[in-house]
Amino acid sequence: MHTENASKWLHDHVFDTGNEAAERSTRVVMWITAAMMIVEIAAGWWYNSMALLADGWHMSSHAVAIGLSTLAYATARRYSKDARFAFGTWKIEILAGFASAIFLLGVAVMMLVGSVERLVSPQPIHYVEAIVIATLGLAVNVVCALLLGKAQHHDHGHSHGHDHGTHHGHDQHHDLNLKSAYLHVIADAATSVLAIAALFGGWVFGWSWLDPVMGIVGAVLVAVWAKGLIAETGKVLLDREMDHPVVDEIREVVETGADAGDTKVTDLHVWRVGKKVYSCAITVVTHDASLTAETVRDRLSVHEEIVHSTIEIHQCADATPGPAVRLSASGRSFKRGTLKVTARVRRASSGLCSERPQLAAPGPERRS
Repeated sequence: MHTENASKWLHDHVFDTGNEAAERSTRVVMWITAAMMIVEIAAGWWYNSMALLADGWHMSSHAVAIGLSTLAYATARRYSKDARFAFGTWKIEILAGFASAIFLLGVAVMMLVGSVERLVSPQPIHYVEAIVIATLGLAVNVVCALLLGKAQHHDHGHSHGHDHGTHHGHDQHHDLNLKSAYLHVIADAATSVLAIAALFGGWVFGWSWLDPVMGIVGAVLVAVWAKGLIAETGKVLLDREMDHPVVDEIREVVETGADAGDTKVTDLHVWRVGKKVYSCAITVVTHDASLTAETVRDRLSVHEEIVHSTIEIHQCADATPGPAVRLSASGRSFKRGTLKVTARVRRASSGLCSERPQLAAPGPERRS
């Protein structure tokens, strides 16, 4: 039995530490939104305003969606150290954001149908009372937006302090769960503004048709926002990251070291395991027998967002003998965590070596 202490090769999979500020803010906003939702739905029904009623039902979707965001934060935190989640629990938050976006799209459809029905069959509206309630709803939305915006700013400020080694934009690193909650509030604020404009138009100029028309405009606007959020969260859930700038940066930094021209990345997979961090699996073909997991790790260390790597090295037959390849799971400590590396080295097959004009025929396979 091998008696060497294996502890140094072990590591946890908590790649994302959560967002406490966002969790607190979404919880407060959830209760504020739920209270205002009840007021707007009741007032819209009582004063016969389709725009106000649509705004109230829209706000009900926000109460549910923001509650879902809060639950996602709590669930991800609760199971963050559960070994059953191979790459942590961060995607629970993304799943909540995706569900929230689907919910938002459904509300847009409901708003559209209700507004068209009211356009076809107009009903009398109590304008003054409806304007008062809609204004109150807008004020509540502004307060909620400020609360979530503050949490979002805190998240961005943390990001700015750690991304010195990257070249890509911060828009790639949003907290998508927080963004989904924030988008719900902003969408509701927009529909409140449209409702107020429609009510004023009907009250002052007698344009009763403006109320349902604004409801339709609001529905289209909400649907567009929902579609964008569905695409953004769906991309993360499906691991569609191979068009991210970090992919080319990884390939470049591995292939342009001291052995430039002798080393080629033949297979590369990158996926996100946190808001700002990624995992990757790399296969390398090389003439350089001294190329080790440590060497590749050191090259990757310029990109702090790479926190977990699996590296496979194929050496061609003409590779110059060098230091023995060794496994490394410790890595260099970064501000945002530790790079974990698993590696395997073996002689390259003739097919792999023949892909490069200068790569020679393979020798016998060697494993470590």
